[in-house]
Amino acid sequence: MTGVLTGIKRKAGIAYRLVVGRLPDRVSRWLRPPSRRFSPADVPPPVTAPSGEARLYVAPANFAAQGYRWARSAERLPGVGAVNMQYRTRGDFGFPADYSVPEIVFTSSGDWGRRQRDAVAERFTHVLIEAERHLFGLAFQGFVEREAIWLRDRGLAVGLASLGTDLRLPSRHAQVDKWSPFRDADQDWIRALEARALKNRQLFARLDAPTFVATPELLLDWPAASWLPIVVDPAEWKAEREALSGGTPVVLHAPTNPAVKGTALIEPIVNRLSDEKVVDYQRIVKVPANEMPGRYSDADIVLDQFTLGIYATTSIEAMAAGRLVIAHLHDQVRDHIQQVSGREVPVVEATPDTLEEVLRDVAERPEAYRPIANAGPAFVEAVHNGELSARVLAPFLGRTP
Repeated sequence: MTGVLTGIKRKAGIAYRLVVGRLPDRVSRWLRPPSRRFSPADVPPPVTAPSGEARLYVAPANFAAQGYRWARSAERLPGVGAVNMQYRTRGDFGFPADYSVPEIVFTSSGDWGRRQRDAVAERFTHVLIEAERHLFGLAFQGFVEREAIWLRDRGLAVGLASLGTDLRLPSRHAQVDKWSPFRDADQDWIRALEARALKNRQLFARLDAPTFVATPELLLDWPAASWLPIVVDPAEWKAEREALSGGTPVVLHAPTNPAVKGTALIEPIVNRLSDEKVVDYQRIVKVPANEMPGRYSDADIVLDQFTLGIYATTSIEAMAAGRLVIAHLHDQVRDHIQQVSGREVPVVEATPDTLEEVLRDVAERPEAYRPIANAGPAFVEAVHNGELSARVLAPFLGRTP
C-alpha cells in the first residue's frame, strides 16, 4: 500500500511540474502553494556566455565550491571559457559561484527554466552535469536525462561528474570495509542510497557520456570514469603558524555529514582524550566557508572521515594549511594517487580502533608527525591546485593542455 501511495504522489508531482512548468510565471503563481511563491525580482536574467572557442557550463550543485573550481581549472586550457551555476538554499555555506539562483526560483519558475535552457544551448558548447542533478528546473520537469539529450541534439557536448553518494553503491562498499557506514545503519536510508546509485549507473550507461568522479574510490563503482581531482586555492588556506609547534594539540572535526564521516564512532574517543588534556577537541558545525581558513589555522590536527576510506575537500583544505590530517584511507585510493601523481598522500591512517593510539602518539611525539603536516601544502599544490584537473578535462573540451 505504501508503494502504491508513493507512486501516486510521484505521478501527481510530475503532473504538477508539467503544468506549472509550461505556464508563464504570472499565471502559474496562482497554482503554487504559498510556500513556493516568489517575487519576479527574485528571478535572475539568463546566464551570459564566457569568451572562448570552448565554452563550458558546470551545474548545478557546486558542493564545496567544486563546480566553481572546476570551471577555473578548465579556463587554464587555451581557448576555454567557463561558468559555473548553483541554486542557493537557505542553509547555503556561501561558496563562490559565477551564477546563482534562489532554490525557490530554480524549483518553481517555469520562465527561469526555459530562459536558462535556451541561453545555455545558444551560448555554450559543453555542459558538465554535477551529481546527476537536473539543470533547468521545471523546463524538463526535473528529468536530467531529457535535458542531456536535448542539449546533445543542439550540438552541445555533455559530461557527467559524480561527487560521492550519487554513485557509490552501499552494497559494494559494505563488502570492502568493516567500518563502512552502510553496514549497520538505518535500512531505509541504505535502500534509498542504493536505489539512487543504481538509477544513476543506468543513466551513465544510457547516455554513454564522458564521466568523471571526484574521488578515486568511485572508480570501483564506475571504472570507465576519469578521476577529476577536487580543487582548492592553496593560497587561500596558507597558515603562518606551524602545526604541532607547542602546547596541547588542537584537534578539529568539521563533519558536513556525521553519518558518513564516522563522527559517532570517534567522538567518544576524542572527548575522553580532551577530558584528559591530551588534546583540545573542537567540533565545528555549519561554519561559513570564508571562516574556515581561520579555523584550520588555529588547529594542529584535523580529523576527516573514518568510514568511507577516502580523502576529500576537508582533508585537502587542511593539508593546504599545513595541518596534520588523520583519516581512514583505502589502499586503492593511496595507490591511485601515487600512480597518477607520483606522490604519497600525507594523511595519517587511523580507524576508530586505532585513533586513540595515534592521537596519544602525536601528542607525545609531535616532532615525528610535523614533517607529515609540513608536506601537505606541496602535495596540494601538485595535485589539487587545478592544473591536474585541467589536464583531465582537456579531452572532453577538445583541448591540448
